[in-house]
Amino acid sequence: MDTVDLFSRLGLALAIGLLIGLERGWRERDEKDGSRTAGIRTFALIGLLGGIWGATLPVLGPVPLAAAGLAFSAAFTLFQWREGIARNDFSVTSTIAGFIVFALGAFAVLGDRTAAAGAGVATMALLASRKNLHEFLKRLSWPELRSAVVLLAMTFLLLPILPDRPLDPWSAINPHELWLMIVLIAAMSFAGYVGVRALGERRGLMVSAAVGAMISSTAVTLNNARLAAKSADANPALAVAIAIAWIVSLSRMTIIATLINPALVRPLAIPMVAAIAVLAVAAFLFHRQTKSEARFDKALFQNPFDLPFVFGFGALLAGVIVATKLLGAAFGQVGVLTVAGISGFVDVDPVTLSSARAAGVSMAVDAAAQAILLAGAANMVTKMGTALLVGGFGFGWKLVLSGLFAMAAAASALAFVGVP
Repeated sequence: MDTVDLFSRLGLALAIGLLIGLERGWRERDEKDGSRTAGIRTFALIGLLGGIWGATLPVLGPVPLAAAGLAFSAAFTLFQWREGIARNDFSVTSTIAGFIVFALGAFAVLGDRTAAAGAGVATMALLASRKNLHEFLKRLSWPELRSAVVLLAMTFLLLPILPDRPLDPWSAINPHELWLMIVLIAAMSFAGYVGVRALGERRGLMVSAAVGAMISSTAVTLNNARLAAKSADANPALAVAIAIAWIVSLSRMTIIATLINPALVRPLAIPMVAAIAVLAVAAFLFHRQTKSEARFDKALFQNPFDLPFVFGFGALLAGVIVATKLLGAAFGQVGVLTVAGISGFVDVDPVTLSSARAAGVSMAVDAAAQAILLAGAANMVTKMGTALLVGGFGFGWKLVLSGLFAMAAAASALAFVGVP
């Protein structure tokens, strides 16, 4: 490397040390002079030290760099040990941070500068999140931790070893792709649950309904309809929450399908956006009628990620995939749409995932879009019926009307984009 490049890399090593030292020094900013230990200057010098020793590698070889790293680690560990005794502090965080700064200083000179800078920023962010992480651990329950472990095992242990080819007699089920779909839905559901838990105390009806729809918009509809049945004036805020849940559900379907298969953007996204726009207008009108604040019972949000949920969803998805393949082969597009309409009354995800995966491969893109839209319409009918039957006619009729207008808007948009 030339002189300009070397100075640039040494500057990055110094900057990484300054960045992490800023966080370490900020924690001791109120201490008196002379009582502060490793802070902004110390860590900046550690980063520069690592960079200088890294620069000697092309000249002296790897042995001096390794010896310098060991010598620094021993000296810094001894210093931190004596400080811990003096302060009766058992934390080893600053010691590890010092090792990281030295290593990143050397890596900034010898390796990829972007990766070194990113690692430095990530280290600082992790160090600065101490209080939030500790609070998170205090609030973390065993079912949540167990679910996170299961999700990680599903993603990083099971997924890589599953065969990436069809194994069933109908050549319809690819174990790797099927499990990837299951992981995708489970991760989104768990993310919604974590979002609810992160809010702490109840923060309002709207936010809870939006996050809850990531788990189940039908469950949100049922819960709010029950609350409406107990309300003398059928508070319109509950209708707003249900409309928001429906919007999130349709948005979620669209995002998943188009991410899996971007070819669905035109035939699927445009009708979905039309339906979402109608529901947004309905939510606004309901909000205009709201007279008092309503609170949402978060008892609905239990941990959504458990083994029965995983295997049940997997079995349903596999069944829908096989049925779609067989009926599509036997009856063409009519068979596929029949499966979509029937299963959509219960769950839209299997149809969304299987149709998006098959679009442009074993079925036409337009047919896949129609199957997803039909499943969404069937599920909307289920939720409209829930709102009407559970919440009562006085509460549910306006949601039924909103749902019908949304489906009509989607159908009109579908005809507009030219899908037969």
